[in-house]
Amino acid sequence: MGFYLNNTKAAELYRNEKKKPYFVDKTKLLAELIPLVREGTAYVAITRPRRFGKTVMANMIGAYFCKADDCSDIFDSLAIAESEFYREHLNRHNVIYIDFSKCTDNCQCYSDYIMDIQEILQDDLREAFPDVRFRTKGSVQEDLDRIFNHTKEKFIFVLDEWDSVFHKDFITEEDRKSYIGFLANLLKDQAYVSLAYMTGILPIAKYSDSSTLNNFDEYTMATDDVYSEYFGFTDCEVDDLYQRYLAREPKPNVSREDLEYWYDGYHTPKNKKMYNPRSVVYALRRNMVRNYWTATGSYAAVSDYISGNVDGIKKDIALLVSGESVDVNIQEIAAINMSLNTRDEILSAMVVYGLLNYESRSKTVRIPNKELMDEFAKVIMEDSSMGYYHELSLVSKRILEATLSGDADSVAVALTKVHNVSPIKAYNSEAELSLVVFFAYLSAIDQYEMKREEQGGKGYVDYIFHPRNLVDDGIIVELKMDKTPEEAIQQIKDKRYVRAFSGLPGEKVWHGKRVLAVGITYDSRNGDHYCKIEELPVK
Repeated sequence: MGFYLNNTKAAELYRNEKKKPYFVDKTKLLAELIPLVREGTAYVAITRPRRFGKTVMANMIGAYFCKADDCSDIFDSLAIAESEFYREHLNRHNVIYIDFSKCTDNCQCYSDYIMDIQEILQDDLREAFPDVRFRTKGSVQEDLDRIFNHTKEKFIFVLDEWDSVFHKDFITEEDRKSYIGFLANLLKDQAYVSLAYMTGILPIAKYSDSSTLNNFDEYTMATDDVYSEYFGFTDCEVDDLYQRYLAREPKPNVSREDLEYWYDGYHTPKNKKMYNPRSVVYALRRNMVRNYWTATGSYAAVSDYISGNVDGIKKDIALLVSGESVDVNIQEIAAINMSLNTRDEILSAMVVYGLLNYESRSKTVRIPNKELMDEFAKVIMEDSSMGYYHELSLVSKRILEATLSGDADSVAVALTKVHNVSPIKAYNSEAELSLVVFFAYLSAIDQYEMKREEQGGKGYVDYIFHPRNLVDDGIIVELKMDKTPEEAIQQIKDKRYVRAFSGLPGEKVWHGKRVLAVGITYDSRNGDHYCKIEELPVK
């Protein structure tokens, strides 16, 4: 057993994964890889956002194919056992498993990083094949060639987090090119490669003939449906996990609706729903919905470009935070070239990082769920580079306080003031009015679940604020152009929007004492806002 070659670590990690109460069987992926291994010299690169199960799948692949351990105790009871060629390939292959996110403690530069990997792998190979004659100064590629020529042994390469080196502080542009060249020399057109399976966040760079990895078939979440069901949880899988949760948890605090609202919202190119797997498991394990996938690190990777306001990207971000979709022409964001010069490139990078979901049919992006919506809202409230939208969020606390106290005049005056400094000088539709009103109440996101166009009573409410504390006031906001706030209030009454707070079987029950109906209107002739607040009976 070596450090990279035929190590039992992947098997042990996956064995432990299987023991967990919320384990999901994704071993059918192996049934799709086995034919590639049988054919030989296959290359698969799967890119997904972090926390979407890439490493678990890599460990599963290493555990199944690697000859270092007998893993029948893991796989005999899983879906892969039904495959025709299950036994033929179970623990029958040489596997080189490298997690490129790992660095030695003394790694200070790229040469240290790559030299450590090469030296450790060469030690493994020379120890495992003592009868092969190696050159003292031979390369890893040469050693593998010599092993194949002498023994006809082939290797499965499992390369996890292949692009993590690009985020190291010490990496330079030349280092990036050298690293791509190292991988190309190691893998491309090599007879000793049976399968190369590579995962990461960023797609492979394909800009230079001298450093290309175009032998890989790449599969991204935005544009490729192949393998999509193995990364993230499907609706059926979440249903099953939730039933396990109810059986295990004596006092469940998480509803099935919570999981959908907080962690769903991603879609495959064929429009199949996918949930963030890490967040779902954490919510069930801890019996609490909250943000378990902190997105600010990924947001920081593109925030500098946003602050430059390329092609008005700030307004796009504002529209996304308000719940709108925006059009985008998806661009390939490659690992070796992360220069983002247009709005399409910035939005595409956000899709790659999992911050946005791409709808292939409409060619639009949107913020997928509550978890990420909260993160974007926090960024706007904390990032002064968002300009007007940041300033508007700062006064939103006062607007919320005025609403809760029934001070309609103060709400109207505040809305008129913020609109006077808005980049939207005249509302052309209720959608633009809605955008300003949303940011005027942005601070409410800490106390309320702000839902837009939610069904309630006999129609769809413009905005409904469900209090996180179930004894607090509920708020319903209806918007109108060139009408009176009284008309807006009357619509709330006529369509019985207050029923949205009554709850359904299995949902959390709201125990608040009052619902505030807020009618907000805009007069296009004089540019003023008007507001009326009325307390409605709960039943």
